[in-house]
Amino acid sequence: MAPALLLTGIGELVTNDPHAEGAGPAPVHVVRDAAVLVEGPTVAWVGPAAAAPAADTVLDLGGRAVVPGFVDAHAHLVFGGDRAAEFEARMSGTAYAAGGIRTTVAATRASSDEALHANASRLVAEMRRQGTTTVEIKSGYGLTAHDEARSLAVARTLTPETTYLGAHVVGPEYADDPGGYVDLVTGPMLDACAPHARWVDVFCERGAFDADAARAVLRAGAARGLLVRVHANQLGEGPGVQVAAELGAVSADHCTHLADADVAALRDAGVVATLLPGAEFSTRSPYPDARRLLAAGVTVALATDCNPGSSYTSSMPFCIALAVREMRMTPAEALWSATAGGAASLARTDVGVLRPGARADLAVLDAPSFVHLAYRPGVPIVVGVVAGGVPEPTLVR
Repeated sequence: MAPALLLTGIGELVTNDPHAEGAGPAPVHVVRDAAVLVEGPTVAWVGPAAAAPAADTVLDLGGRAVVPGFVDAHAHLVFGGDRAAEFEARMSGTAYAAGGIRTTVAATRASSDEALHANASRLVAEMRRQGTTTVEIKSGYGLTAHDEARSLAVARTLTPETTYLGAHVVGPEYADDPGGYVDLVTGPMLDACAPHARWVDVFCERGAFDADAARAVLRAGAARGLLVRVHANQLGEGPGVQVAAELGAVSADHCTHLADADVAALRDAGVVATLLPGAEFSTRSPYPDARRLLAAGVTVALATDCNPGSSYTSSMPFCIALAVREMRMTPAEALWSATAGGAASLARTDVGVLRPGARADLAVLDAPSFVHLAYRPGVPIVVGVVAGGVPEPTLVR
């Protein structure tokens, strides 16, 4: 049996466990004056500190709040270069368009495997310092069979949640033959990438892929055993959400521009709407209507969309603050969406929640309550994490 670690002195513990004693209709379940017993990589017990079982090691968190580790279910971390010049131009009035992705494609192809890994590792570490313990990483900046496969091989060393996004935009060599590029994505590129991926994704948007091409890509990926997710309805109303619902996608990501039929399709098909407010912040675009989705009974997740073009943030606390301020979510709704909602977006039940049997992934806040995540935007209140049952050195020194 693994040595037991007791985390005690927790002023406010968010469990997200709907089956916990005293859990009500609120999006999060809170235990005050709490403790968590960890055995190996999993949670063994959760409850009031006064009733905590004995443990080999005790770590007193000094009255701080504790939340499940953030689950960032949408990130593009394997890339070369940056697009600061594009951001500066956009802030001066140039509209965002999908075509800017090709700038990163050139830089990524020119980067070594070691450089790509170093940059992605830096961003994962940056995320970890801000409380993220689970992250999804996409390909999509190689757009050749070789470069997509090596991007996913890099991502696989950092997370099991890897997504094949060969259908990000049409590769530059196929600018005059988009059908030929879809054949590549559904054929040789998929063959090279499927062994490294858990998910298949497509950017179903003007300037990228239409509904028919998206269906072809997603069906080919699903036939290889990959789970389906879709970049949908970011730049305007379009077919992305309907394609996601039709093909049984776990998540439709962005969901910025939705018709009533799209909202109904998400709800009826059980597709998670993963909202990415960092993209709207960085492109000065309208934010998704989270209240509309929640009122309709759609499961909502929050993620960073960390990428060099349209949302170069790695901070889930920042996205929580944006969701509360700009999308009119309550602090509890935003936290749930950044943890349990993100887990739902990744078809996971072992993360985003603190209950016996779940992974012992949690973030410690230098604050009395999770509300401070939105109440104190831009302040680094995450003082450390426990990931897979292992406390960071910042918590034990």
